[in-house]
Amino acid sequence: MSDVLELVDVSVVREGRALVDQVSWSVAEGERWVILGPNGAGKTTLLNIASSYLFPTTGTVQILGEKLGSVDVFDLRPRIGVAGMSVAQKLPGRQTVLQTVLTAAYGMTAGWQEEYEAVDEERARAFLDRLGMNELLDRRFGTLSEGERKRTMIARAMMTDPELLLLDEPAAGLDLGGREDLVRRLGRLARDPYAPSMIMVTHHVEEIAPGFTHVLMIRQGKVLAAGPVEQELTSRNLSRCFGLPLVVERREDRWTAQGLALS
Repeated sequence: MSDVLELVDVSVVREGRALVDQVSWSVAEGERWVILGPNGAGKTTLLNIASSYLFPTTGTVQILGEKLGSVDVFDLRPRIGVAGMSVAQKLPGRQTVLQTVLTAAYGMTAGWQEEYEAVDEERARAFLDRLGMNELLDRRFGTLSEGERKRTMIARAMMTDPELLLLDEPAAGLDLGGREDLVRRLGRLARDPYAPSMIMVTHHVEEIAPGFTHVLMIRQGKVLAAGPVEQELTSRNLSRCFGLPLVVERREDRWTAQGLALS
């Protein structure tokens, strides 16, 4: 099994501060990773490196077999699907849901004068249907609820048939119903053997969908734990990661965490 992502002694330094500090981490083909950590820990920085939009200050990065710094990132980026607020903010609100997903086939954020083949539209419709958006194809992207917007973004990220799928806090801002619906759909995707390798950033263990195989915990730019989720997602590790006493429990295929009661 080959690595789709490999970081060796990677640091990103800005204004004298290390956003990530000597991180070594690898993601093998077919693995589904969750990156956990508090605000400012370096989670999104790692995701930006994995997407090839951020280069490290020191260390080496291999993405899909290509060394960052030696590869044309414009050839590499179509092989990586990204769903997150940074992408959503670039998309015109006037476009329909279907158009929003279709434009990804050309690596664009907005339609121009391109003509799409029937297979492109079939793929876009299939991904949107899988994410429960089939009845909203003609809705304008700017009028969607937060949950609908997140599901549209994941469908868009899948449009290029990526080898690596990056999800930046996909459940952020959702109410309980929206979160549970999204986690259920992400679980289906994660358990699909034909789905790409996946990395998801989150603050909450409750958002880890069934089917995610590994966890990386990061605090103040340093990796505290990395490995199979069943082994590494422990009360001790999570307490160290978030800086307070926490108890982690697993019920069936879902995780919960809560603070220890004060005596």
